[in-house]
Amino acid sequence: MNSDLQGLIWLVVLLAANAFFVGSEFAVISARRAQIEPKAEAGNTAAKITLRAMEKVSLMLATAQLGITVSSLLILLIAEPAIHHLLEVPLKAVGVPYDLTSVISFTTALLLVTYLHVVLGEMLPKNIAIAIPDRAALVLAPMLYFVAKLVSPIVVTLNAVSNLILRLFRFTPRNEADNAYTLEEVENIVNESARHGTLEDDSGTILKAFEFTEKKVLDVAVSVDQLITLSTDSTAKDLQLAVGEHGFSRYPVLGTSGDIVGYWHIKDALAATEEDMAQRLPAKRLRPMISIPETAELEDALAQMRRSGAHIARSFTADGTITGCLFLEDIIEELVGEIEDSTRR
Repeated sequence: MNSDLQGLIWLVVLLAANAFFVGSEFAVISARRAQIEPKAEAGNTAAKITLRAMEKVSLMLATAQLGITVSSLLILLIAEPAIHHLLEVPLKAVGVPYDLTSVISFTTALLLVTYLHVVLGEMLPKNIAIAIPDRAALVLAPMLYFVAKLVSPIVVTLNAVSNLILRLFRFTPRNEADNAYTLEEVENIVNESARHGTLEDDSGTILKAFEFTEKKVLDVAVSVDQLITLSTDSTAKDLQLAVGEHGFSRYPVLGTSGDIVGYWHIKDALAATEEDMAQRLPAKRLRPMISIPETAELEDALAQMRRSGAHIARSFTADGTITGCLFLEDIIEELVGEIEDSTRR
């Protein structure tokens, strides 16, 4: 009887051990590094050890799997026979035949142990770790880390064998938990959060940011035939009239060959004196333009324009033909919605 009671105690202990290894396994995988790092930088010892565990995720998972396997086998070897023997006593007492008693007690013990193992040893810790991954990781990951240190020779050997098998099938083993998201995953997270009311995006700015990454220069550039242009012979008066009529502050300039060679700025007209109004604008005031392929990603074009300080850029085809102009204002509108030139009517 004493050995049977010890078997029940071992059942509780082994279920707890199994739950620990399952919970820590899912916690290490599910925890977000971005939530753990600030605590580690603030001096939290548990957070520092958790980060070490997340950086050696392959080793941690191997330790957890070893612990789960050993716990499960011991439950069957120690706990199940104890329950089996305890059940035989009442069954014999009520007159159940010996052969039938053995079958009933074995089946009942196996079902009971399996149920407890699956529910308490597997599903419950897994669900808790997934529900509160960061808190679970701070509690469980440090303990798993120290267990991994204790059994490291065994785990390292098993892990090396598993990694070798992975490489044979041309898979790359991972040693660090990957908590980064792809652009598509982030977009799905935003959509799901907005659907459940946990994220408000009434202006659509967040979703526009995702659409922005999919657009190219040709989607936003203004074609040559739609541009309001001036010529290299334009006077300060011509520029003032254009500003008065259209309200834009910058105007692309067409050269003698019909190509866009630069642009005039409203400042060029404001700087002119009464005597200069009828004179051609000085060529030295013609502002140059950078050129960007029309097939370039819009975000790359924005980065290039920011580096050069350009507000307008030429777009061109693969054969070098100028197709239009890309305005910084139009790029920004793709992100934040409609905006207007400060001088526009």
